[in-house]
Amino acid sequence: MKAIHHDRYGPLESLRSCDVDKPRVAAGEVLVRVRAAGLHVGDCFAVRGAPAPVRLFTGLLRPKCGIPGFDLAGEVEQVGLGVERFRPGDEVFGAAEGTCAEFVAVKPSTLAHKPRDFSFETAAAMPTSGLAALHALRDVAKVQAGQQVLINGASGGVGTFAVQIAKSYGAIVTGVCSTANVDLVRSLGADHVIDYTQQDFTRCGPSYDVILDNVENRSLAECRRALRPDGLLILNSGSGATGLGLWVRLLKPVLLSPFVRHRLRRYLSTPNAVDLRALSELVSAGRLRPVVSQVYPLAETVTALRQIDAGHARGKLVIRVAEWA
Repeated sequence: MKAIHHDRYGPLESLRSCDVDKPRVAAGEVLVRVRAAGLHVGDCFAVRGAPAPVRLFTGLLRPKCGIPGFDLAGEVEQVGLGVERFRPGDEVFGAAEGTCAEFVAVKPSTLAHKPRDFSFETAAAMPTSGLAALHALRDVAKVQAGQQVLINGASGGVGTFAVQIAKSYGAIVTGVCSTANVDLVRSLGADHVIDYTQQDFTRCGPSYDVILDNVENRSLAECRRALRPDGLLILNSGSGATGLGLWVRLLKPVLLSPFVRHRLRRYLSTPNAVDLRALSELVSAGRLRPVVSQVYPLAETVTALRQIDAGHARGKLVIRVAEWA
């Protein structure tokens, strides 16, 4: 099968389009013919093997999989022994390792049926970023109607979902983005939009009950300045630091939180079928609109990853892996 692949950790340019073995389906797995694969910054980390903590998941010395991509939408090709929820021909979306390939073996626990009104590209944009936003706002923040919620990085992959999910809970939402993306963030339902090139969100606005920081380009002290006394800061960015500085950045909020009034949190978002269906229901209800800014062919995966790595991606970038009838 065709896939984008690398044997060693290295720059994005180390990825190559090549033929690799089609995965075999074990008991309890589903083989999916991938039609589209969603990308996010974690794919860049996985190719490089950096920051270092990513290797706990991708392989310590060499990549275990070697194929980028964690999000997918496609059609069930084959089901393994014991799988009852899916059958060949079902259109599905979800999360798996190595989705920039024509086929991938997926655990049913990270897969859901694709609603009929979704395109494959739209569905592939949702799993990782949509669930990251959902888990932050629903599970960590437990956002309530009337709360003031600020989303830093509101025009990015997670941010575009977060603005809409917070609004669906009845929050008063402020989005922070660049000048070029103000209209986009406003169109997603944000009550207020702060252009960071013109205003400093840590100084210019009201205090917030919840800040979801997808950028982490401001210090903890600056972000806490924008919180209400009992406010919650959720940190969700793995870029911008290396070496010892990375570990300080990751651990400092967790260690500081017990000693201050503000709640400072990091979290892990784990894909699961139940919450994939929750995202689907939000879309079907008209409360959530995945933003797909560009679709690339499989051969241009490196180009798409470069755009994400540079921090210029607007919404989600998606790889069209295979055409369909």
